[in-house]
Amino acid sequence: MPAALPLATFDPGPGVALLRTPNSLYALRVGLDGSPRHLYWGAPLDAAVLARLPEAASPAASSFEADAAADELAPQTGARFGPAGLQVRFADGTSGAQWRFAGHTVDGGELRLRLCDRHYPLRAELCYRVRPGSDVIERWVELTHTAAAEEDAGPITIDRLDSASWTAPALADYRLSHLTGGWNSEFQLNRDRLSVAETVLTSRRGLTGHHANPWLALDDGTATEDRGEVWSTALAWSGSWRITLHRDPVGRTTWTGGFGHEGLRWTLRPGESLRTPVFAGLYTPHGFGAASRAWHGHVRDHVLPEPGRERPVVYNSWEATGFGVDQAGQVRLAHLASRAGAELFVLDDGWFGARRGDGAGLGDWVPRRDAFPEGLRPLADEVHRLGMEFGLWVEPEMVNRDSGLYRAHPEWVIHSPTRETTELRNQLVLNFARPDVEAWAHHTLDSVVRDHRVDWLKWDANRAFTETGWEGHHDPDRLWIDHTRAVYRVMDRLRADHPGLRIEACAGGGGRADLGILARTDQVWTSDNTDPVDRIAIQDGFSQLFPAQVMAAWVTDSPNVTTGRLTPLRFRFHVAMSGALGLGGDLTTWSEEELDQAAGLVAAYKRIRPLVQYGVQYRVEGTGGVTAVHYAAEDGGEHAVLAWRPSARFGHPPAPVRLPALDAGAHYLDPDLDRVHSGAVLVHRGLDLRLPTGDYASRLIRLRRVTP
Repeated sequence: MPAALPLATFDPGPGVALLRTPNSLYALRVGLDGSPRHLYWGAPLDAAVLARLPEAASPAASSFEADAAADELAPQTGARFGPAGLQVRFADGTSGAQWRFAGHTVDGGELRLRLCDRHYPLRAELCYRVRPGSDVIERWVELTHTAAAEEDAGPITIDRLDSASWTAPALADYRLSHLTGGWNSEFQLNRDRLSVAETVLTSRRGLTGHHANPWLALDDGTATEDRGEVWSTALAWSGSWRITLHRDPVGRTTWTGGFGHEGLRWTLRPGESLRTPVFAGLYTPHGFGAASRAWHGHVRDHVLPEPGRERPVVYNSWEATGFGVDQAGQVRLAHLASRAGAELFVLDDGWFGARRGDGAGLGDWVPRRDAFPEGLRPLADEVHRLGMEFGLWVEPEMVNRDSGLYRAHPEWVIHSPTRETTELRNQLVLNFARPDVEAWAHHTLDSVVRDHRVDWLKWDANRAFTETGWEGHHDPDRLWIDHTRAVYRVMDRLRADHPGLRIEACAGGGGRADLGILARTDQVWTSDNTDPVDRIAIQDGFSQLFPAQVMAAWVTDSPNVTTGRLTPLRFRFHVAMSGALGLGGDLTTWSEEELDQAAGLVAAYKRIRPLVQYGVQYRVEGTGGVTAVHYAAEDGGEHAVLAWRPSARFGHPPAPVRLPALDAGAHYLDPDLDRVHSGAVLVHRGLDLRLPTGDYASRLIRLRRVTP
């Protein structure tokens, strides 16, 4: 058996670097001008074929159009007229870098290319990493002012520092898939022809954003869920970000992205460095579904801090009580949640300071004595006695003016001293980039977790940045980077200080969902909208990048608090079962029959939880208004299908749903109906869903491979 090829190589002769994954090859070449340039990204090629690949050139080369291959990180210099991923200005006013290739290192699957400016004290390391068994390529940049600190060298100004530039091959056409939305309508999947223009996806809000997400996919317009070449990238960053796609008139398509947005400017002093977040990418020849499954595997294997821990069935008190929380009410809800099968009880907003509404209390993270006279320990102890874990909602990045913290430290908020400060939801943002604020946040949350025996934090952030300034700081726009990294550090320290602590990421719903925040959290609150019909589309968009185990999904009351829609309990559960199941309704108003039905459905979820949270996910195309998701065990032995039909049409029954991930040569038992199916029939003809009649019909189907 031939030896496996190395994951990363660099041949100094032709200056060619190769990155190999199980199903793709990525190649680049250091150009004569010292700049690494893209060579190839696609299906694996053998060495002989690769050696014959010509360097890409524009078919319309002229004195007005560059003829060189696209850069791996484009500077401003030379005949480059597309978006520059690196924009710098030196102390004498000169703009743009001109590179001299200064060497490389290879360490297993990590490749670093060192570039030095030919005249100025600037070094860039373009970093690439591939991991065994994964098709994802991780890329980032480390930029350094190389003058010694004591030298009389001026600062270098950075107007843009992207993590990577990517290049698609020449295709007949280009289609862009990306996510848009808003509060209560996150993760709406859009697929549109890419215009011959520059297209900018961005967040200027200090958070990832509800309106967009730093994930995208490109294809030639013909890819489907199961077939076709797809190139996809995702940025691991939880603050403001920007991705610029450029499709030029002669057929070249590139995109470059990283942290920050237009108008920001950072400074490097002598001896200082700045490292970008990871901008990861993958290629698949097997359609959008395969791209998603590759991302899911990457998140589980290389992003999540504890992917092997089951996500518990959560009960959250917010929709039951709002701000009107107290000891007796929460204990009553805890007993009902335990009866329904919940494994984690989360006390949401309203438990602290003077918090009786959204106008006061943020920043004062001590229990409200009128609501919890003996503090939170009695509630935590009772929750633990009932066999559940205890969780708390916190919003540590925010503060109300009406709080002890703001009265003591008004200088801690993000503000520009000569500008009127905008309040959103009656709150301001604390500047976590300040070391004293970061230290306060860690100390405060450490005490909250320790003093109240907290097992789970729901970390929220309910507003965007405005009037962003940092009075007295020599590099005030560094706040946009340092705030996010301080949030990361506080989360990381809390997990290290309290082994077993779990954190849920939230920002008014799904406003902070990305690979950066998931590196230190366990799941994401997908949306404040829990309407099951709306959630089908929200969760489908979410699944393009993220695995089901990080997708928090609640069953709440009917009519829904957001839409007023009336839906049956079974339908609400079946939609929420496709992620990390939770309960969020006012259980005190549920009938005995509803509580018993809920307990049965929670038990059914726990039977399929290993498949949903650890299995391989397939989005299934249905007809007649049916949407379905299929979860398969890694070994193909166990399967679960969740199917939903929000509305029925007379005379238009849904066709059987094909399950192409099954083995056509096997047989499968439905243990709930005691019926054996031919795998060939399920793959080629499809499974009859046997949905109930009428609107809001749904079904959970379990299948087990058996010997015929």
